[in-house]
Amino acid sequence: MLRLEPRPQASKAWTFASPLLALVVTVLIGVLLFVALGKDPLRGLQMFFWEPLKSSYAIGELMVKATPLLLIALGLAVCFRSNVWNIGAEGQFVVGAVCAGGVALLAGKDTGRWIVLAVLAAGMLGGMLWSGITALLRDRFNASEILVSLMLVYVADMLLSFLVYGPWKDPAGYNFPQTKTFELVTQIPRLMSGSRVSVGLLVALACAAGLWVFLFRTRAGFAQQVGGLAPDAARYAGFSSRKTLWVALLSSGAAAGLAGALEVAGPIGQLTPYVPAGYGFAAIIVAFVGRLHPAGMVLSAILMSMFYIGGELAQSRLGLPKSITGVFQGLLLFSLLACDTLVNYKLRWTAATGAAQKGHA
Repeated sequence: MLRLEPRPQASKAWTFASPLLALVVTVLIGVLLFVALGKDPLRGLQMFFWEPLKSSYAIGELMVKATPLLLIALGLAVCFRSNVWNIGAEGQFVVGAVCAGGVALLAGKDTGRWIVLAVLAAGMLGGMLWSGITALLRDRFNASEILVSLMLVYVADMLLSFLVYGPWKDPAGYNFPQTKTFELVTQIPRLMSGSRVSVGLLVALACAAGLWVFLFRTRAGFAQQVGGLAPDAARYAGFSSRKTLWVALLSSGAAAGLAGALEVAGPIGQLTPYVPAGYGFAAIIVAFVGRLHPAGMVLSAILMSMFYIGGELAQSRLGLPKSITGVFQGLLLFSLLACDTLVNYKLRWTAATGAAQKGHA
């Protein structure tokens, strides 16, 4: 009989190496998957791990994908370290995009560049509003934040569809469900010409540095983590569990909303039904692969971006389905879970007891 037994103490080296081992396992399973689909595995791996890095333009596109993933993951890390399970960052991303788009649509020919700050602020407030609903229901009625935040994703998607198919639909858009293209004055400044990378990348990196300071160099960050790890100890120390809940969800919503604002006022330039790109769900994987540490999440956001771009290339060049991106993301997550399990537990074969054998018979 195969059993899992807790290890007396998990190896720190293997704990840090677990994400790398999970990536190796993902690559090996990916090779088998390409072979099973009748595709050249080397060509398939090239789509995922070489093409996104082979030129300055490709790296720029990689950074475009990594920016929202990193921002959302940073907010989720605050939640998860606080033992608050926000699964609805995708909805907060969408509502942030909607609110930012609403402000961008108000811009005219004579509007100043200050509108960019208003667009970003609206996105953050929209994300906070949406996560605040989850915080309120959890705080007042002890509702599960997992279910509430997840169900609100679908409400956010319906809100976006209602607006782009209805009152915000571009009358000169040939009946396509989209708003008009935002004025140039609302566009997020780009870092360099010939690339879609915007200052949003710098904002995301600054947020990563700020989160590191908050978590590991401030009393508030310490209180936030203690409230998640040991609620009883936190209450004894005078830390508020309610404050932990609200800070976690509002900061996560603000980060997701900011990511949505940067996306619609940057690469997209308008609201469409395709704003939801799955970043909110993929960022959960980014957070855990990055070990809920800002530096780790920077690297894991780049890796996840490679999966996004690699999936698009595999679809167009190898004829693989669009779902190949989600397959690789799922493989990475389950490989990480398996590796973490083996780091913390050991497998042991044990003989079945006589009573158990008799009961089985």
